[in-house]
Amino acid sequence: MVLTMARPDDWHLHVRDGAAMAAVVPHSARQFARAVIMPNLKPPITTTAQALAYRERILRAVPAGVRFEPLMTLYLTDNLPADEIARARDAGIVAVKLYPAGATTNSDAGVTDLRKVHATLEAMQRAGLLLLVHGEVTDPGIDIFDREKVFIDTRLAALRRDFPALKIVVEHITTREAAQYVAQAGPRTAATITAHHLLYNRNAIFMGANAAPALRPHYYCLPLLKREEDRLALLAAATSGSARFFLGTDSAPHAAHLKEHGAGCAGCYTALSALELYAEAFDAVGALDRLEGFASHHGADFYGLPRNRGSVVLRREAWTLPETVPFGDTTLKPLRGGETLAWRLYEQ
Repeated sequence: MVLTMARPDDWHLHVRDGAAMAAVVPHSARQFARAVIMPNLKPPITTTAQALAYRERILRAVPAGVRFEPLMTLYLTDNLPADEIARARDAGIVAVKLYPAGATTNSDAGVTDLRKVHATLEAMQRAGLLLLVHGEVTDPGIDIFDREKVFIDTRLAALRRDFPALKIVVEHITTREAAQYVAQAGPRTAATITAHHLLYNRNAIFMGANAAPALRPHYYCLPLLKREEDRLALLAAATSGSARFFLGTDSAPHAAHLKEHGAGCAGCYTALSALELYAEAFDAVGALDRLEGFASHHGADFYGLPRNRGSVVLRREAWTLPETVPFGDTTLKPLRGGETLAWRLYEQ
C-alpha cells in the first residue's frame, strides 16, 4: 500500500544545540517542512535575539538542498517582560512556552506562579502569539500519573477563563481527561499528540519481550505514558478528524548512556522515524485517511500559517530502524531502534 500526503509539520520538537543538534536536525528536516522548536536550552531562550541566533544555528545544520523552516519560541519565566512580546511577534516568533518550574528537562527556570506572568500573557493575547503549555503540576504530593489532570482542573481552566482570546496549545497530551478537555474547550484551544503516546501505555516502560519484567529507559518520557484507557482516548482524538488535534513529536534526543543512567533522562527520540510511527498508529484503527489532516493541515490552520506545498510518500514496507545513530561525540538510541517497522517514508 502507498499513502501520498502533503508534506507535514512537527509542532513540538527538541533539537538541542551544538554538535548534538547537527546530528539530529537532518532527521526532522527529511520528513517535515517546518517544526516548532522548544526553547528549553541551558540557558533558556528568553529573548528575541537569542531565538533568532538559535534559528540561524539550526538552519546551518539543515542538509544542503533541503527546505526546512524552524519556527521559534520563547521560554516563559516569571520575569519575561511584556514588552518582549511585540519584538518577538515582529521578528516572526510564533509562540511562548510555559513550563511549570521543575516539570521536565531544563525547566528549572519555568513559571512558579501564573499570577506573575499575567501581564506577559495579556501582551501575547494582544499580539497573537500562541501559548504552548506543558500541562503538569509539580506538587510532590500529587501522584505523578495524575499531574496532567490536576493541571487541567486547577491551572488550565483558569488560564482559559482569564485569557479568552489567547490561543493555547496543550502540548503532548497523555490522558483521557486532557483529550476530553481540548475537545470541549472551543476553537482557541488545541493539543499536540506524540506517536509514542498513541502507540504505548505505561506497561511499555516496564515490560520487555514476551511481557517479561524489564526496565526500558528509552520508553521513559515526561509526561509519562499513561494507562491503556488513556492511550485509546488519545488515539480516538487523533483519528477523529478534529482540527484541534495535530502532530507534535516531542522528539527529545539524549545520549544513550544518559538514558541508561541511574538517573536516566526523560524523553523518547522519534524524529528518525516519526511519520512511520504515526502511520502505524493510524493504520491500527483503520484511519490512514485521516493522517494527512492530523500531520499536514490542522496545525498550520491553528497557527494561521499556510499549508505546505509538496508531498511525501509512505509505503507499507518492512525495514529495520538503526539501533543507534551518531549524536555529537556519542550515540543515541531511537525509540524502537533495531526493530522492524511496517511503514517507510519516501520523499516525492
